[in-house]
Amino acid sequence: MADIYPTEIRTVENTVVDPMGGANQTRVRAYNERLVLSLVRRHGSLSKAEIARRTGLSAQTVSVIMRALEKDGLLSRGLPQRGRVGQPSIPMSLNADGVFSLGLKVGRRSCELILMDFIGAVRMRRSEAYRYPTPALIVDFVTRSVASMRRDLSDSLWRKVSGLGVALPFELWNWVEALGAPKADMDAWRNTDVAALLADAMELPVVVQNDATAACAAELAFGHGPRYADFAYFFIGTFIGGGVAINHALYPGRTGNAGAFGSMPFRAGSAEQDQLIDHASIIQLERKLEKAGRDPSSIWLEPDRWEDFGAIETEWIEETADALAFATASVCSVIDFEAVIIDGGFSPSVKGRIVEATRQAMGRVNLQGVSAPVIEAGLVGASARAIGAASLPLFSRYHIDQSVLFKELA
Repeated sequence: MADIYPTEIRTVENTVVDPMGGANQTRVRAYNERLVLSLVRRHGSLSKAEIARRTGLSAQTVSVIMRALEKDGLLSRGLPQRGRVGQPSIPMSLNADGVFSLGLKVGRRSCELILMDFIGAVRMRRSEAYRYPTPALIVDFVTRSVASMRRDLSDSLWRKVSGLGVALPFELWNWVEALGAPKADMDAWRNTDVAALLADAMELPVVVQNDATAACAAELAFGHGPRYADFAYFFIGTFIGGGVAINHALYPGRTGNAGAFGSMPFRAGSAEQDQLIDHASIIQLERKLEKAGRDPSSIWLEPDRWEDFGAIETEWIEETADALAFATASVCSVIDFEAVIIDGGFSPSVKGRIVEATRQAMGRVNLQGVSAPVIEAGLVGASARAIGAASLPLFSRYHIDQSVLFKELA
């Protein structure tokens, strides 16, 4: 069973850390249900006997839990597996139609809304590009997109939508100069409660997370997560960001800002010290293209298949790879990561070139005293932020939560 982390209580006189509350029967049952669902998600399908062996729960307890989850439509029975002594083994898997969720990615140049099922498959997708986002623009996009999705989905399935997850860059108002946006428009984000605004418009629960952290969560759940216990995750969007996974769990950090790799101090050649965000972000490619008189619009309109930008694109990839290699060595000197995973808002072919160039650049970095990690291409892809956002409502209710025993559950 996962570790249970205490809730920290701080006063002026006292900084003692105490666990809050005991684990009553209801909380234990909720924890065990989440544990079973998480194991089934990770392995694809498991029998009752396998779950009992992996969890240490009694066969009777597992049987009761799985019957309840099946009755609720969250688990589905597979075909009996024969060939062993005793009763045939019946594998259980997640029911794709058991629960749905919406995921909204608010980017600095585009937004995307998806409808995702319980196994992580994207059923519907809507997207829109812009020069810069405003709260009013986003609410209008979500309202129109949801109305369109509802027309294409039956009422019975729509009733299974558990909520809306939102992935967006924190402190959007600080990017006025970089985005070329009017200060008054971007300042609207400063005093906007995004969750409340969208909850009123949607009449659904809303969960908000940093966009790169959400993308890391998607990789953890639907990508390399089962393969690597600990990894650093870079997502190259308009600006680069990232996330941290430790012991097969997302590590958000004290303020929820762990993996803010874009803010990592960086110096290229004799230039003044700046940050990784200035050397490994898609906006650098946009600026190079604009300087050369090329139209960069396909970067934002068609991230999965933007046009071939030739030598300019190659130059950007090489510069990005050099920066990523330096950043990889830096993060691995703090935590001995098994892998570094690279993904972004571009096609698999562009991602493959960046990953290969980064592997080569690692050979030029002084790694004395640091164990070189495996460099992998992310498996989720350009929609990782939206998929991560959609996973937030699902995981908040159905995934393993190390603090669930100490929460009042709705």
